[in-house]
Amino acid sequence: MTVRWKRGLCALGLVVGLMGSTVRAIDKIPDEYRTSGFAAGCQAYSYSQGFTVVEAIRLTHEAGGKVIEFYPGQQISADMKKPLDHKATPEVIALVKEELGKNHVLAVNYGVVTPGGNAESRKKEWRQIFEFAKKMDLYGVTSEPNAADMDEIEKLVKEFDIRFCIHDHPKDANKPDYKFWDPNYVLSLVKDRDPRMGSCADTGHWLTSGVDPIEALHILKGRVMSSHLKDRNQKGPQHKDVAWGKGVGEIAKILDELKGQGFQGNISIEYESDMKRDPATNAPKSYPAIKESFQFLEHYGKSAQR
Repeated sequence: MTVRWKRGLCALGLVVGLMGSTVRAIDKIPDEYRTSGFAAGCQAYSYSQGFTVVEAIRLTHEAGGKVIEFYPGQQISADMKKPLDHKATPEVIALVKEELGKNHVLAVNYGVVTPGGNAESRKKEWRQIFEFAKKMDLYGVTSEPNAADMDEIEKLVKEFDIRFCIHDHPKDANKPDYKFWDPNYVLSLVKDRDPRMGSCADTGHWLTSGVDPIEALHILKGRVMSSHLKDRNQKGPQHKDVAWGKGVGEIAKILDELKGQGFQGNISIEYESDMKRDPATNAPKSYPAIKESFQFLEHYGKSAQR
């Protein structure tokens, strides 16, 4: 089943449009793809160690996820060895959409993807990325962009009505120029720009960087477009991913904060531990923790209703 975002103009929006201002997006990820109020699924990178796109979609569904975030380069299937990326052919896109429909999983995001090369080549690739996102009916694109590209990215956000989500990897002493780990830096890139531009809050990488996720979300309030929500057995670099609620990540408090902010984006489970295939289950060794995380989210919603 292909889901098309509803692009309507309410009466107020029509008036604003007639006045010559930019009309903002008013759609959201449909409720049927939400669990406990959150559009939660897997970042396909959780299945990057020898798994295909088709397997990632199926395993996400079977684990309890309702949405999926793709990353560039994953092989489509055992039979179709082409990668899924923003250069995908119509044939590839059609096949992926067919698999999404079979499993009732909604593709919502794509990344982390960042063009390289000179300014002109990056400009062309940014357009290609947003065109791909539109063809896939995505909610957002996730990136760690060159700051010089932000004007061009903002134009594309407005043209295609797609969210732009700035991701954070951990602070690295060997890369002093890398700043995306700092929520204040991310905010500085988007604070005066289109409201569809903000953060892909990778809470696990914040923990690695020594950044408190709740404090970071406070800093980015109103600018959190999506999240790679992780729980960890400990803070700092010597960590291991664990099921939501089993570590130091304070997942329930993060969900409370996102709910309080009126968050409407997607949440991706992205496991970077025990990613290899388990011969006994034909799924990643982390798969029990992924399933347990979705169960945690269901329980979180039931607890909130009491």
